[in-house]
This record gives sequence, structure tokens and C-alpha cells, in this order.
Amino acid sequence: MTTTEFRNVAIVAHVDHGKTTLVNGMLEQSGAFGDHGDHTDRVMDSGDLEREKGITILAKNTAIVRQGLGKDGGDLIINVIDTPGHADFGGEVERGLSMVDGVVLLVDASEGPLPQTRFVLTKALESKLPVIIAVNKTDRPDARIDEVVTEAQDLLLEIASGLDDEEAAAAAEELLDLPVLYASGRAGKASTENPGDGNEPEAEDLQALFDVIYNVLPEPSANVDGPLQAHVTNLDSSSFLGRIGLLRVHAGKIKKGQQVAWIHYDEDGNEHTKTVKIAELLRTVGFERQPTEEAIAGDIVAISGIPEIMIGDTLADPENPVALPRITVDEPAISMTIGVNTSPLAGRGGGDKLTARVIKARLDQELIGNVSLRVNPTERPDAWEVQGRGEMALSVLIETMRREGFELTVGKPQVVTREIDGKLHEPYEIMVIDTPSEHQGNVTQLMASRKGQMQSMDVREGDWIRMEFRIPARGLIGFRTTFLTETRGAGIANSYSDGMDVWAGEIKGRPTGSLVADRSGQITQYALMQLADRGEFFVEPGVEAYEGMVVGANNRDEDMDINITKEKKLTNMRAASADTTVTLAKAKTLSLDEALEFCGNDECVEVTPDNLRVRKVILNATERGRARSRAKQMNK
Repeated sequence: MTTTEFRNVAIVAHVDHGKTTLVNGMLEQSGAFGDHGDHTDRVMDSGDLEREKGITILAKNTAIVRQGLGKDGGDLIINVIDTPGHADFGGEVERGLSMVDGVVLLVDASEGPLPQTRFVLTKALESKLPVIIAVNKTDRPDARIDEVVTEAQDLLLEIASGLDDEEAAAAAEELLDLPVLYASGRAGKASTENPGDGNEPEAEDLQALFDVIYNVLPEPSANVDGPLQAHVTNLDSSSFLGRIGLLRVHAGKIKKGQQVAWIHYDEDGNEHTKTVKIAELLRTVGFERQPTEEAIAGDIVAISGIPEIMIGDTLADPENPVALPRITVDEPAISMTIGVNTSPLAGRGGGDKLTARVIKARLDQELIGNVSLRVNPTERPDAWEVQGRGEMALSVLIETMRREGFELTVGKPQVVTREIDGKLHEPYEIMVIDTPSEHQGNVTQLMASRKGQMQSMDVREGDWIRMEFRIPARGLIGFRTTFLTETRGAGIANSYSDGMDVWAGEIKGRPTGSLVADRSGQITQYALMQLADRGEFFVEPGVEAYEGMVVGANNRDEDMDINITKEKKLTNMRAASADTTVTLAKAKTLSLDEALEFCGNDECVEVTPDNLRVRKVILNATERGRARSRAKQMNK
């Protein structure tokens, strides 16, 4: 009798170390694309934003079927979770790790372990999961394979020694005895033999990777004959099936049409149990979901038929309904206020979703599948405080809503503070910076101005320096644009969370003020030329402006109200400079991330499908002056 075997594994790594490309190769070599079918690179990056940014945002799963490689000639099903490498999407990482029994840690053969490597590895070791180190991109000309293996093992030991759980720490130290894989995901090759720096592995395919996953990682600890227990770890939707719950079967069997106990929770965390029917049971094969009649313990499948199912819910035997532990994630660190578009140009930016009702409904929908997000009410009925793990996580949400046709007003990012033992605490980050040595002084000064404290500094190959700082998360708001300017685009900066600590004090904002339109109207070339020496502009001639709209960055550290719509007066007198040609500097076009970084404390961003505009929260200049006066009096 043949037996189907399962291996549930997560591929984890720093951003851009090749997770999705490696999974692509595993799918291709397992026949998931068919014998002659065309396929797309990085099929697991399904969203437009994922493809544009080149990063994984949502944790996804696929099933790779290796026929005849299980017990007694049965099939081996490898359920692979492709997790994000960025700490801002840590909720996705934690959910992914709750579904697996082992981890393949991918490390770039040149860059080595970076901050997000530490983040995902820490999560894996806390979950007591075995970790296989895989050095990827061994064919890079600047590969340093032996050093990277040593750095990865040192990092593993360092994290293990810092774990509070002694059992988890002891298990982590034993991982050094596991084999190391050497791979080139793009070439579709892997081996347990070190190929040497700059060479592809001496193998024909990824068979060594499949062998190590099968022989080293444990089988799911599951009781097929016990009462049903299945954990909902992710959600999807279908126009035909409605809400779909992705779940791991921990015990028993689940069948299409079966009556099960649905254990769920209300807003206060109270547990409720209800008997429901499984309308459809789906198994992922390759990158498509296919109907199936039954799934057994150890498998990862999807179900439909429960319209209100949520992440963290449990499906159990109606006669023995025992809930599994709820999924918990780290607390949010950054918040933004998101509300309706209140600018004078609202409704003219190409959007068709403008009202508070549809915005709130969209935010509520996001909460269903994003466990690391929080949405809190504010004093205004048309605005909400949205909290997340980092700026990138929130900007991805805003960009997604923008592409869906929403018009929004988005406030400046703020940190989420907490009072501990009577003292105000704020989130801190560990920032690791790689930069040419010539920029060392500029970077050190920049970090010091943002309350960053240097922890270590190492000289790297090629006259590069790696510096590690501990800095308040507040100091990283608006950091990247200035950092790239100071390092002339050569610097690389990555960070990960380092918990909460005492408030670090005031951090000075950007060194430039804003150029603010003092009236509504069409921007003229004459006005821009007259004001060219005032600073850098974000707008072009012919664009519609309104009072309170930020049209540029002032050279000085104060705001300046300007007439950006001024026209040249007609005259019948010939001017001496009439034939002089003046070249107008090209306006700087702000991306969403740059606009959010630029925002001052009294500014926000108008987000529409067609436009991004920085504006003052209070548009009228007179009212802004009164508000500043009141603030000064309150601070005295």
C-alpha cells in the first residue's frame, strides 16, 4: 500500500536574496508549468506591487508533487510557503511559520546575512523549527561562500543564545550539524558540495534541495486517526466561492460536505463555536487550486462555505471541539491617519471611491487578511488611525487603495508610543548601513542628528564600511531620501525592530521648509521663473493649484507662502531682456514614499489615482498662523 508523505517548509530570507526565484525553479522542475506551457518569472509574486517592487508582500503557498518519492512508492507532497523578507510584513512571516515544520534560510553568497535575515531567522527559532542554511547566487562574481556560511552559523548561534526559551535555544544550537546547501536559483541548481566562489553548483537540477527537505526536515506531527483540528492561517476570496480559508490540518481528516465545529472569536476575544458545512475543499497543485474530496492531517488545503471565517479560527470535530492557539504577531510601530479627500480638487483626481463609508469598508476588509494591522477611530468621523509594522507596509496599503480608485488624505507617519512604568516609551530599530568609506562621516552625522547610537563598525571588501546603529523608529521617518543624497545613491540601509525603549527626546525634522501656494489657480511659467531661486519645485506650468498646496521645498528652514499663479503683465514697451531665454529647472516628481517622507508635522498627502499632492492640513494661511500661535502659547 502506497502512502502519501508531506513536508511543510517555509523559504525565508532577506529581501532580494532569491526566495521567489528559487520556488519558481522548484515548480518548473516538478512539472507544474506543463511540458510546453509558457510561464512567468517569479509566479509567486502575483500582485502588481510585488512585481514592481521586486519583493514578496503576501505569504503564499504552493504544493510541489514529487511522484513516487514517498513511502512505498507513494507521492511526496512538499507544501512550500513563500514568505516576505521585509520586517514590515512580519505578520505574514509569522502566519507562514505557523503552517510549517521546517525552514530553508536563503542567504546571498555575496551580501551574507542582513537585518531581515536576522528577523526571519529569529521568528523561526522562536517557533523551534529546524533551519537548513542555503547559500544562494553562488555564481555571483563577488561571491564569498565560506565567509557567508560562517556568518550565517554565527548569527544562528547568536540568536539562539538570546532566546528566553532554553529548550528552543538548545534545539537551535543543534542546527549546526545540518547540511548546508549551495544553490543558484536562477540557474535551477543546488548541491551539498561547495562549488567555490563565483561558480554554479555542480549539479543538473534542484534534486539535492528536494532530498535535503525530505531527509532532514521532519514529517508533520499529526494524528490522522484523531478528532479533526485545522488552523486557519490565511484568507483569499473568489467571485464564485466567496471567502476562502487557507488552513493546515493538524489532526484527523476533513472532507468536502462535512459538518465541522467552527471555533471563532468576537471583537473582545470571547470564544464562540458554531456547526458549519464545508462547501468546497481545494488543494493547491503547482500554483492552481484544484477541488479534492479529502485532506488528511499534515496537509495544507483551502475551504469555502464559511462567509465570516477569520485568520486564527479553528475547524474541529463537532463532538470534540478543541481550539488551537490563536495566531499572535508583534505590535504595530508606525501609524498614519487615513481619511476622505478634503482638498478643493476632491473628485477630480480620477477616483470614484470618495466617501467615508466606502473607505471605512475597505479598511475593514483589509483587517480580515492582515493580522498585523490596526484601525482605530479618531476625533473626526471621516478619518481613522491605521497602525502597522512600518512605513512600507502602510504605503503598500495606500498605493493599493489608490489603484483601486480611492481618493484619500493621508497624514504624516507617526510612531506608536506606550506608557510603561510611568514613562513614555517608543519603538526602536537596529539599522545596518553599508556604504563606501568616503561617506562614513556624513552617515554618522546623519544618524546622530536622529538620535542614532553606533553599536559597531566593520571594514568590508572594496573600501566599504558596515555600520550598525540603534535608533528610534521615529528617526527613520523621512530618512531614506536624505540618506541616498548623503551617500550619492551608493548606500544600502536595512533595519529590524529592537523593541520599546524610553522616549529619546526631540528629533529635528527636515532642514528645508515648504513653498506653499497662497491662492488657487493655474500655475504659470512666469511665476515659476520669478521664484526659481526660492527652492525646488514639485509642479509644472499649467497644473491646477489651490491655497495651502505645497508646491516645492524652500531653500530655507521655514515655510513661505508664494503666488504661484502670477501672470506677466501685458505692456507695449519693449524690454531690454525681451529676447533673453530662461531655462526652467525640471520639477521633481514625488513618489508616494517620497511624499510621505517629505511631509512636515502640519502637512499631509492628497492621494488620488491620477495625482499625489503634499498639502497643509489647514489650507488657509491666516488660520494656520492662528493655530501656530495657539500651539506656542500652550507650550509655554
